[in-house]
Amino acid sequence: MVEMSVHCVVTSAGRSFSSSYPAAGLLRLLLPAPCSITRRNMSSKRQMDHLERTATNQRQSAVYPAQVCGIMNESESVKRLRLTAHPDFNFKAGQWVDFFIPGVDKVGGFSMCSSPGLLQREGVVELAVKFANHPPAHWVHTACTLGSQVAVRVGGDFYFDPSPSDPAVDLLLIAGGVGINPLYSILSHTADLLQVNRASGGRGYNIGSVHLRYSAKTTEELLFKNPILRACREFPDKLTCQFHVTQQSTDIEPHLQPFVNRRRIAEEELRTHVDPQRTLCYLCGPPPMIEAISQTLVNLGLPQDRILFEKWW
Repeated sequence: MVEMSVHCVVTSAGRSFSSSYPAAGLLRLLLPAPCSITRRNMSSKRQMDHLERTATNQRQSAVYPAQVCGIMNESESVKRLRLTAHPDFNFKAGQWVDFFIPGVDKVGGFSMCSSPGLLQREGVVELAVKFANHPPAHWVHTACTLGSQVAVRVGGDFYFDPSPSDPAVDLLLIAGGVGINPLYSILSHTADLLQVNRASGGRGYNIGSVHLRYSAKTTEELLFKNPILRACREFPDKLTCQFHVTQQSTDIEPHLQPFVNRRRIAEEELRTHVDPQRTLCYLCGPPPMIEAISQTLVNLGLPQDRILFEKWW
């Protein structure tokens, strides 16, 4: 994985777009016709676009301008974008954005991989986008530059947003490939809430345990693995993780070896993290993986309404 430090070229003081950002004109240019988010009967030969797939999901009404202030290579095939957000922009951990690009007809749909806490602290939001020929993803990898102007609208029913008065739940997060994005947002949000509890002397949120199981082809494709491990080391009594690789042909780095299994996620590895009364599972990955693991969790006694998943592709 290639990593580099990212510094925003737009300062927090410049977060008001009224003078430097033609926001109204940009949004008129980017917004699709109203009919474009209605669901239509689709040919089985054509994959549905993001707006068609998510037509029945909740989404905010407001579309906000945003500006690219950082770009980094998260892996050979994934770029992470850092966006300066409008002051009124807000989201819940796990949600996605409709991503509008000037000159690109198709609207992208990308899960946020950062936490709401990062937005509050720095005024930025992050997206990790895998290379694809689909126009929005292709633009991110081939044409996006520092200072590029886009627009975003928040949506999604897949999120973790506890209140301080809520009872504690144990989270089981299961990710496949780039399905880690919303789950990393949830994990980071949980770590932020644990920081709040620490600062308040334990008077804050009721946070149970959080266990992440994350599968990819190789360790190079395990996104965010180092910050995930740092979070688990910071809160070892609350956060734990295990990685799975299915096509690794090279040696695994020594510091990762204790956390990596060379196999798919199996039932026996989930059993100890399933309590039908306390566990809430968030699952995001390819459809076959979601279907198989959902059935495994049901077999282990976890009620269907405690298994939440994101399945777009």
